[in-house]
Amino acid sequence: QVRLVESGGGLVQPGDSLRLSCAASTALFPMDAMGWFRQAPGKERELVAAIAYNGYANYPDPLVKGRFTISRDNAKNMIWLQMNNLIFEDTGVYFCAATTSPWSWGQGTQVTVAS
Repeated sequence: QVRLVESGGGLVQPGDSLRLSCAASTALFPMDAMGWFRQAPGKERELVAAIAYNGYANYPDPLVKGRFTISRDNAKNMIWLQMNNLIFEDTGVYFCAATTSPWSWGQGTQVTVAS
């Protein structure tokens, strides 16, 4: 496993932007994808965005397409999630994850969108 540390959450208003960061303690192997999961209050943790080692990105959540961008710097062992035009439904704890064996998870960072 790899230690993952997230940062960048906070309390924002609808329409604001946030940039989440995730730092990995060691370099990941080329087969390891990374991603951001969100756990909203009372809901299951769900995948928001994922990125392969080669930079191919996927956004399974249709609500975030066009608003969120996931990026990765393998040399720095970092990934980011740029979140623009935030809406109430984006509220939750955001977890960084890596598909190591077993999976690695960060401790989570809270994002709250409120007016």
